[in-house]
Amino acid sequence: MPARALVQRFAFALLIAAAIALMIISQSEPGALERLRSGVTDVVTPIVAFFSRPSATVADVVERVESLASIKAENASLRESNDRLMRWQSLALRLQRENDELRQALKVVPDPRATYVTARIAGEAGGPFVRTALLGAGERDGIKKGQAVLGGHGLIGRIVDVGSGSARVLLITDLNSRVPVFIEPHRERAVLAGDNSDTPRLEFLAAEARIAPGDRIVTSGEGGLFPPGLPVGVVGEIGEGQAAVRPYAAWDSLEFVSVLDYELPAPLPATRRAGRFGALP
Repeated sequence: MPARALVQRFAFALLIAAAIALMIISQSEPGALERLRSGVTDVVTPIVAFFSRPSATVADVVERVESLASIKAENASLRESNDRLMRWQSLALRLQRENDELRQALKVVPDPRATYVTARIAGEAGGPFVRTALLGAGERDGIKKGQAVLGGHGLIGRIVDVGSGSARVLLITDLNSRVPVFIEPHRERAVLAGDNSDTPRLEFLAAEARIAPGDRIVTSGEGGLFPPGLPVGVVGEIGEGQAAVRPYAAWDSLEFVSVLDYELPAPLPATRRAGRFGALP
């Protein structure tokens, strides 16, 4: 206790003396003070790191707990989605079995099988009067005139010209494009007509047609040019006597497309009128 009181009494004087001593040392031997500072830093750094480690450990624990909580919630969502998909898969398999049995019982003629050829888009020819695309594949790759071309999630057009190693696609937005379609869910019939804009329109809709924005549009297969059920787009804005369509495929960002090889099992019987007016444009 006497020593402690003595230190407290002369602490201020001792600090002044120590400061004067350090000033003298720094002037006479600058390297000695630098070595002293480095030594003190080497001694203090592990101590500071030791005492700061608990706070960093606590922060890591909190972060891991939050991450585990997020993973748990995501895992629960994935489990729910998986259960829902499993139920849909079970329903789809059951409907497929029933469909196969009914087809066999009714002796339904199966649809022609379709194959695909994947081709790269070599270029585009856009403008106020034409909407076409060039493919880097042709007759030698199995591409034929009239075949449907799919890109991304939907139909983008059909083959109109074929060379040995190239082909031209008439886009569904072109003014000369006409595609027979169904509007789900009521299976309303219409013709998708291009108008050189990004949103083709529906023509020949019945006056009492039940359609609404967001209704899905698929090919109807009429005429045998396209197989039925190919996704095309959804109904957009509905005006007086017409409706715009938002296509699924964004051909501006496509690099590869699939050319669908779909043919009827046998050629249709020719007539003079069909032979004269039924050829593809």
